Amino acid sequence: MARSTPAKKAWRSLAWLAAIIVALVLFNGAGVLFANWTWTPKLALDLEGGTEIILQPQLPAGKQVSQDQLNQAIAIMRERIDASGVSEAEITTQGTDTAQNVVVSIPGPLDAATKQRITTASKLDFRPVLMTDAAATSSVGTNTPTPSPSASAPALSDTPTSKPTNGSDLAYVTPALQQKFTDFTCKSAGAATANIAPADQPLVTCDNKGQFKYILGPVEVPGDLISNATNGTVTSQGVSTGEWAVNLTFTTKGGDLFQQISNRLIGLTSPRNQFAVVLDGQVITAPVVQGVTSQPQITGSFTQDSSKTLADQLKFGALPISFKEQSSDVISATLGTSQLLSGLLAGLIGLVLVVVYSVVQYRALAWVTITSLMVAAVITYLVVVFLSWRQGYRLSLAGVAGLIVAIGITADSFIVYFERIRDEIRDGRGLESAVEAGWKRAIRTVLASDTVNFLAAVILFLLAIGNVRGFALTLGLTTIVDIIVVSLFTHPVLRLIARTEFFGGGHRFSGLDPDGLGAVYRGRAQFKTPAALTGKSAASGREAARRQTIAERKAAEAAERAERRTKGKDS
Repeated sequence: MARSTPAKKAWRSLAWLAAIIVALVLFNGAGVLFANWTWTPKLALDLEGGTEIILQPQLPAGKQVSQDQLNQAIAIMRERIDASGVSEAEITTQGTDTAQNVVVSIPGPLDAATKQRITTASKLDFRPVLMTDAAATSSVGTNTPTPSPSASAPALSDTPTSKPTNGSDLAYVTPALQQKFTDFTCKSAGAATANIAPADQPLVTCDNKGQFKYILGPVEVPGDLISNATNGTVTSQGVSTGEWAVNLTFTTKGGDLFQQISNRLIGLTSPRNQFAVVLDGQVITAPVVQGVTSQPQITGSFTQDSSKTLADQLKFGALPISFKEQSSDVISATLGTSQLLSGLLAGLIGLVLVVVYSVVQYRALAWVTITSLMVAAVITYLVVVFLSWRQGYRLSLAGVAGLIVAIGITADSFIVYFERIRDEIRDGRGLESAVEAGWKRAIRTVLASDTVNFLAAVILFLLAIGNVRGFALTLGLTTIVDIIVVSLFTHPVLRLIARTEFFGGGHRFSGLDPDGLGAVYRGRAQFKTPAALTGKSAASGREAARRQTIAERKAAEAAERAERRTKGKDS
């Protein structure tokens, strides 16, 4: 005998749910086998501990850091850390008002890439190259072949002595500056303090690898005029070349400035046709200008990782002040395993209470609640593990709290659905019909409730920082899982059990017994009141009266008033 359409839909939904779970298991399993993942999520700073870095502001003599500068620096550091995929980091200040340091606490061990993002790239600007002993390896502008520049500096006799007219004017290279460049080495003390050179003066410095030295002109494009920076592959005539590049987006002012300067640099000879990107006084790249544009693209010997790192440095690098690392220490968990176990115990107690309530209220139907919660727990755990190892998410105690709250959210969806089904049974429907009609009424309520929860989670995640974001993330995640489970598991399972003798036949322990629920006949525009019933039917009628909706009560009261008025007229 062919299955009915509802049954086919039920099995199809269960198949989709199984596919989702299997996909999550395979993703995590592949990570465990090939990427050193584990089957447990990474823990946050409060549960695992991590690394604490103390950063000291670097300012010229006689200058003091302001609170606004520190606040801006902390905000940019947080963006930079988040961009690297690290979650649940804490950034605070310590010290007096006149000598404050920034304290960055990272969960788990600190890798070199994250440390570089935090401790470097503090002050970003663009300076034209005047002299260098390095050959250019990258270009900026259009995707034309990179020329082979000369590595030699211009001769001192060619240096004009008049006042400089623009940032590329060799009048900046005085005999004294030429001698400083000749004597300068990348291991000297001057290389370490180059980041505090005045923005309107030329700069003698090295690249960030300490291999090549440069004489750079004054700052012509400040880093704070960059609005965005992304990495991607270069395309030629709509086809990807496989070469990685960094795409820069400037503000309107920055775009106009860059276009004017690139128009000047493109006509100069090497190395003065290079525009250096300077972070903390060190050159991270000095591409040759190959086109006049306001939204340039930097190409060169990039990999996917190195282009992403440079893009993040350009996007988040313009801190108002520079810092140097004062100390780096391993710190212990602020809460630890005992607090995690306490949180999990609280969740278990809540789960047990939900199960007990379900058994008392819904009897055998409670097994649907229990299995639905188990399915939701499996999906949530697999997603948390995936986010932990793939996206850098770390589970904090606040995140555990979000998971505990989810038990109530998920159970509430089941209760709404069950009560809608029982209301339909009280109205005289059979179980299969009640399941379909109850679902249409329940899903609107479930979606409305979950939408409110999800929006609250999104707002918390966007506006909050630290552990509160962990709570918001797990709350939003479990809200989505709730919709998936109630749609792809709870509803299909009820469709299937409605066709069984135990539930469909209305067994008194099924939780869906029509007599126990007080099912009554509703005639056309009439409601059969419980007072007209006797014996067992009277008990059912009292149950029906207790379970009436507000609309039904009002209709019954109106009918009763109308009946009294009719009797009054007859008498």
